[in-house]
Amino acid sequence: MKELTEAVAEIRRLKSELCGRDFLLTWDKTVDELTVILKVADALQALYRGNISCRLFDTGLAVAQFRDQSTRTRFSFASAANLLGLTVQDLDEGKSQIAHGETVRETANMISFLTETIGIRDDIFLGKGHNYMVEVGKALEDGYTKGVLPQRPTVVNLQCDLDHPTQSMADLLHLQHYFGGCDNLRSKKLAMSWAYSPSYGKPLSVPQGIIALMTRFGMNVVLAHPEGYDLVPEVLEFAAAQATRRGGSFRIVDSMEEAFRAADVVYPKSWAPCRIMKRRTELLSRNNDAGLKDLETECLAVNAQHKDWECTEEKMGLTHAGRALYMHCLPADISGVSCAQGEVQESVFERYRIETYREAGYKPFIIAAMILAGKFADPASVLEGIASRGKHRKGI
Repeated sequence: MKELTEAVAEIRRLKSELCGRDFLLTWDKTVDELTVILKVADALQALYRGNISCRLFDTGLAVAQFRDQSTRTRFSFASAANLLGLTVQDLDEGKSQIAHGETVRETANMISFLTETIGIRDDIFLGKGHNYMVEVGKALEDGYTKGVLPQRPTVVNLQCDLDHPTQSMADLLHLQHYFGGCDNLRSKKLAMSWAYSPSYGKPLSVPQGIIALMTRFGMNVVLAHPEGYDLVPEVLEFAAAQATRRGGSFRIVDSMEEAFRAADVVYPKSWAPCRIMKRRTELLSRNNDAGLKDLETECLAVNAQHKDWECTEEKMGLTHAGRALYMHCLPADISGVSCAQGEVQESVFERYRIETYREAGYKPFIIAAMILAGKFADPASVLEGIASRGKHRKGI
């Protein structure tokens, strides 16, 4: 199996210390470690397509804690856990003692006696989601070192207020395959652009994840948004610094057309301004329903001033040879389909619809790679062991 052989050889060449560590932010990992995740994901996908069982666990739980709605990531986490042989258990906070004031420290330990990984989505509260995951990780470390837990579960960030690493890494793997390798991404122009949506309050984590990750692989990243739709300053600073270090570039413009001009990749996606997300967090924490309704009315009115920020055929014509790759984390707000007017024109989305499905299809393998690398110190040997075992996934 050529893909497996090449992936294993590359994993052995790279330096990484992923075992025993949580996967919370891509910018907390080295480029070598990110590349290991990509290679493990490729290997797992090759094994799966070759009808080889990738079950590494005979027993064990994968706990899913979704504090926000999800389709792709929820099912990708379940698929990844099942691929490796783990049983998924949803942590429904409304049916747990969390609703009665149970501490994070206590909950983390009580759900983890036979648990190998915990996937968390907590993207609603700006300034709190990532911190919550860190707190869970510290509680698990305490339980493990004190002998309460027989193993230390790996925490995987399934989207927080700062980053969406499973999405951005799946996007990177999609780009790698589309352009024929990570080396071919160097000097490619990627336009990460705000786009109009008839809703408000969409997290900042996708655009932040994209600009922070793609600049580390030598891409020329342009962030475009109307005035006032800023991202978290620290992430902007990181993207700029990494672009300089890795031989790419990063700049911010206030024109979707300028961002699209000569772009090789476009990623039009709505998000709420950083200042609005801060206000929203304050109102949510106080259960101020009236204030939230007023904020929504205000924000929708501001959004409506920028309906021209739509990915249209005309704007796509400005891209490199008029054939840039369109990307989206899904679901996209498709004009005339899912809404009257939204992020992308129907004809554009339909032309790239299958590509966006392929993009999403890498996520289960990325998540499985994060779990595997977090639990096993020598992922290359683990993958070789799976292949040599040769157990069929289905059939005889």
